[in-house]
Amino acid sequence: MTEPISVLFVCLGNICRSPLAAAVFRQVATEEGVESRFRIDSAGTSGYHNGEPPDSRTTATAARRGVEVTGTSRQITGTDVEEFDYLVAMDADNLRAVERLVERVGVGDDGPAVHLFREFDPEAAGDLEVPDPYYGGPRGFDDVHDLVERSAHGLLEHLRERHDL
Repeated sequence: MTEPISVLFVCLGNICRSPLAAAVFRQVATEEGVESRFRIDSAGTSGYHNGEPPDSRTTATAARRGVEVTGTSRQITGTDVEEFDYLVAMDADNLRAVERLVERVGVGDDGPAVHLFREFDPEAAGDLEVPDPYYGGPRGFDDVHDLVERSAHGLLEHLRERHDL
């Protein structure tokens, strides 16, 4: 058996977007019968919410769509940079923070592939950010779920092509 492909989804606080992305991607991989080929996790670029569960609005929105969002918030670490194959950021600020961490860890060409999640959204039309719904109303959580779902399907297709899944 080959090593699982490891994917870490990253947002600011690891309570809204990245745990949702991890849960949706896990569900998409399960539906496609390739979940055993992946190790999936999420983290935040900040430690603001370390140890807290996902935001209740995120979990409620996901539950209405048949997705279970679990886990506790944690901050991305240098070990993550060394261990994960893909670091998938939700927005440009998180992407820059991840890239700085990758540079500090100094993994060079052996480091993870770093992407914005919406690079894999066929409807992105140049808008590559998953907006933070934390301070928005309920509709923001539904909108984010839509973006995440499309991006998860696109990411799986990308990984299928790159890893012969």
